[in-house]
This record gives sequence, C-alpha cells and structure tokens, in this order.
Amino acid sequence: MDISRTHLIEDLNSSMEGQDVLFGGWVVDLRKLGKMAFLTVRDVTGMCQVIVKGDAMSLLEGLNRQSVVRILGKVQASKAKDFDFEVSAIELQVLAKAEYPLPIDPIGRLESDIDNRLNSRALDMRNQKTASIFKLRSQVLASIRETLIKRKFIEINTPKIIGSASEGGADLFSLDYFGKQAYLAQSPQLYKEQMTIGLERVFEISSFYRAEKSHTGRHLSEFTSVDIEAAMMDYTDVMDVLESIVVDVFKNTAENSKTEQQDIGHEIKIPDSPFERVSYTQALEELGNLDIKLEFGEDLQDSHLRSLGDKHPGFFFLTDWPMKLKPFYIHEKDDDPTLSRSFDLQYGYLELSSGGRRLHDPEQLKSRLKEQNLDPASFEEHLKTFGWGMPPHSGWGMGLDRLMTVLIGIDNVREVTLYPRDPDRLKP
Repeated sequence: MDISRTHLIEDLNSSMEGQDVLFGGWVVDLRKLGKMAFLTVRDVTGMCQVIVKGDAMSLLEGLNRQSVVRILGKVQASKAKDFDFEVSAIELQVLAKAEYPLPIDPIGRLESDIDNRLNSRALDMRNQKTASIFKLRSQVLASIRETLIKRKFIEINTPKIIGSASEGGADLFSLDYFGKQAYLAQSPQLYKEQMTIGLERVFEISSFYRAEKSHTGRHLSEFTSVDIEAAMMDYTDVMDVLESIVVDVFKNTAENSKTEQQDIGHEIKIPDSPFERVSYTQALEELGNLDIKLEFGEDLQDSHLRSLGDKHPGFFFLTDWPMKLKPFYIHEKDDDPTLSRSFDLQYGYLELSSGGRRLHDPEQLKSRLKEQNLDPASFEEHLKTFGWGMPPHSGWGMGLDRLMTVLIGIDNVREVTLYPRDPDRLKP
C-alpha cells in the first residue's frame, strides 16, 4: 500500500488552483448532500475541505469521523466562507477506520474532563487546543536549548537509576537492582556537579522522580526538569542565565506561535525584566507588615508565598535563604554564615526553580553531611571527585511542566504533560 503524500495541508493554497495534490489526514466532519459529499480533513498542520463525487462516494459508506484518509485531488476555488480553496477528490483511500462511538470527542463539541482525556490521551492530541499545548512545549524546549548552547553550555544525560540518595532526602522511589538497593533519581545534582570538572558548563533536560503523595495541580511523581551547572559562576550569575532563558521562552513563543495562542485562547506576554530580587530577610519584613509573624529560619508556606506574590506579581527571585533550610551542598554567604548563596524563582506563590552556589571543598562537604545527619560513606563516589580539582560552581533546576502552566495561563501540570504520573495515575 502506497502511503506517501506530496503535500501537508499547510502547503496547500488558492494559488495552486488546477494543480493535482496528494495528502492525508483524519476526517473531522462528513456531510453528504445527494450525489456529493463534503469532507473536512485535518492533519497536524491544518485543515481543508474536500469534495467527493462519483465512484468515490461508495468509500464513504460506514466511514466514521476521525478515520484516516488519503486523497488525490485537484485544488479549486471554494464558495465556503471558512475556506479560500477546496480539493476535488479524484481518488480517495481509507487508510484506517475509527470506531464509533469514540471514548472522547476530540473536536471538543462534547467536553470531556481531564481524567477522561488522559485515559484517551493519544486521541486527545486531535483536539487543537491540546495539540497546540504540546506544539508550544516543543518550541519551549527548542528555545531553552538554543539559549543555553549560545552560552556555551553542553547537553548531558545522567543516570536515572542511582545507588544513593542524590540530595540525602526522602521522597525517593526505591527498587531492587540485581539484588542491590537502588533508587530513581529525583535530580541530576551530584552528576552535573561532577561534570563541571571537565565540561565546565552543562545542562540536562530529562524526567526525574519524586515519591511524594501530593494531590495538587503543580505536583507530579514523574516530572521534567531543566538543570544547569556552571564552573566559575556564582549564584547571581546562574540567576542571570535562568532569567534570560525564561524571557527568551516567552519572547520566542509570543512571536512565533500565533496560531497556537489562538487555539489555546491565551495571549503570551513577554515579562518585564530584570526580575525583582527579594531576600528572605526582606520577605519576613514584608510578611510582618501584613501581620504574618515568622521567626528567622522558618520555611515559607503556600499562604506566605501567596501573600508575597500579591506584592510582587509576575516573576521574582527569593534569595539568601537560611542555611538550615537548604541541602548539604549549598554554600554559605561570606559575610553571614547563617545565610546561603541560594535562590528560588517564583511566579507568584508558585516555585519554578531552586538553585545556588555549591560547596566545592571536600572537607566542608563532609562536615555539612554530618551536620545534616547524613553518612559521608554513602556519598563516597561523589566526594572522591572533589579531590581531583573541583572548580567553584553554581547551578539550578527548573520544573518545565510548571513553567508551561505559567506560559499558557493554566493551573494544572497534567494539562501540559503527555502521560502524567501522580499517586493515583499509572496508566495509560
């Protein structure tokens, strides 16, 4: 069976009148009027109207919407208000029939809730709003890579099956690895730090895992993280890199995805920059002015972050957190060892990224591990690399799924994840 095509639908236009074209797609609509029929056919690039007459009409018997067809036809002028041209079918080939009824209506005439759509996710991609979300996600990934590569970052791929807890915390999925205890990585932290020895500036975009029983619109058990690590950069330097990535993402998608924005019903607006930088100490003062009293060293909860977000709308950095709230590898500030050289990137109450300057002295690292009741022996493989000439370095990790929700103005990461995994969902 020949399944080739000469054109995608976006390649067709009214200037091709009289030209033979061969294309394929799925049937969005089918209307029979006597001895002729009007088909609306869509592929991933667009939609066109097809006129079917004569012998080809017999092929339409029992043909349901969403079936896949291949059409040889001639481009001609159209009287339809929605189309500048149409294609008169010379030959019509049914490549795959769709069953009836389908589990969801991908056209969106009958709305389905998110769970039903996720249960039929592949079919949901024929909904133009859903498809546009993932076209945008692809553009976002391309933009991030372009920005980092221009800044001399090298893309790496680190293991997802690891032998020790990378951040010394809980929330790890454990598994048997040929009789040994192993875990699914919750970040590439230790590996990306090690790579600064020779590659200096590295980044990774990959799936990571967190065994956290959270039931919110911003948590997933498997999530996509964008991570960087850079030698000879302080935490303020990698904050600048992060800001440039975010601004470039919004700029590139705002300018190059007009159709997708129309399909989603959301206009992407380029954020103001530079992003405001608010220290933890300043945040406590601002909350205090709102009669929200917190002691130094207390973590900021959702309600606190919402109050701060009201005062600092849009993107802003929360910097210089107390050391006690940060992982063992974070560097303290020179002028105040109770504070860390660290930051979170916020969009209102939503944390998008966390990062900072790292310790690069192995003795300091061992002391910090002990302070946090972690066994240095468990990190032996990591610690030995610090004796090989580890440069000072900084980095961050950013949740891609959360960034996508901000970009397109929704509040559920499941909408921007192909096959989300959370405490209740393991299929499809």
